[in-house]
Amino acid sequence: MAPPTWQGAERVLAVRLDNIGDVLMLGPALRSLRAALPAAELTALVSPAGSQAAPLLPWIDDVIVHRAVWQDASGAMPLDPAAELELVDELRRRQFDAAFVFTSFSQSPWPPAYTCYLAGIPFRAGQVKDFGGSVLTSSVPAAPDAGHQVDRNLHLLEALGVAAVGRELEVVLPGPAVRSADVLLAGAGIDPERPFVVAAPGASCTARQYDPARFAALVSRLRADGLPVVVVGSQREGDVIGRVQAVATGSLVGRTTVSELAAVIARAALVVCNNSGPLHLADALRRPVVVLYSGTDHESQWWPRASPHRLLRRVTTCSPCFAFECPYDHECLDIGAEEVAARCLEVLEWPREEVSTAPCVPCGS
Repeated sequence: MAPPTWQGAERVLAVRLDNIGDVLMLGPALRSLRAALPAAELTALVSPAGSQAAPLLPWIDDVIVHRAVWQDASGAMPLDPAAELELVDELRRRQFDAAFVFTSFSQSPWPPAYTCYLAGIPFRAGQVKDFGGSVLTSSVPAAPDAGHQVDRNLHLLEALGVAAVGRELEVVLPGPAVRSADVLLAGAGIDPERPFVVAAPGASCTARQYDPARFAALVSRLRADGLPVVVVGSQREGDVIGRVQAVATGSLVGRTTVSELAAVIARAALVVCNNSGPLHLADALRRPVVVLYSGTDHESQWWPRASPHRLLRRVTTCSPCFAFECPYDHECLDIGAEEVAARCLEVLEWPREEVSTAPCVPCGS
């Protein structure tokens, strides 16, 4: 019997059970799969958070949402084998022909691959660093840990003979989200037809967050230069965002879907954020971005590839720490608000032809 292959697959599963930004960075791989299998039904298996990015990725036909125990970094999920067995049953019912397991450098492909194995998916591919038997039918040697996440995703496909269709992020804005974003901006005191700044002070973990007091000082400085500033984020980030909201022109915190947030960012003259989802939305939409990039990760893993940008970080011996909480005093983000404001104004003043190829240069290096 010939070994299973992805060629000719009619029902394809792409697995990426991470945050919003991780799913956005899966876009080039999904675009490449769609080009290689134009008639296939392409389904994404994503987390509840990641599912919010799915409407922006036009190559997906369907979405399965699952909170997987093997992705629970907190270790707080209760013992619930039934939930995992329900996922196996769901995948079996869909009768997928092929599954591509996409992972970050620190994640194992074996748990999701075993789920796909139990569901009877004949072709199962992922990147590996260790032995896992025949759970995967195609085990691809893992890309370098410090490589860009987009390249890591494409590395899996290219090793299997799927040609990459571009290496830049891309999103498509739903029409209703665009119309809604303009209404939301006007309600927050922002004229969407005039230059304004989007400030996103939150992040998925505290180790990635620039000091809120300094972020507030930054927003005050930008407003003093005549730039309206709107704050975005989720309600759960209230303690971090509250100080910034108090000095901004307006706030959309907790008021946008991810699609609406993308439409707001598409209108912005500049985005200021931590290493978080808004960074990747700005990159996908080619909007200028200044990033307070903590030492938790290599810049090479997540930096913007197409947008005008500056990544700001102090060099520290503990980087990259990959920590969720900083055990020190965020020395990697010990950057004054005036310095960040100067970088913001610098990016805004760059000629477009110069900005489009601006290099990533961390400050203090």
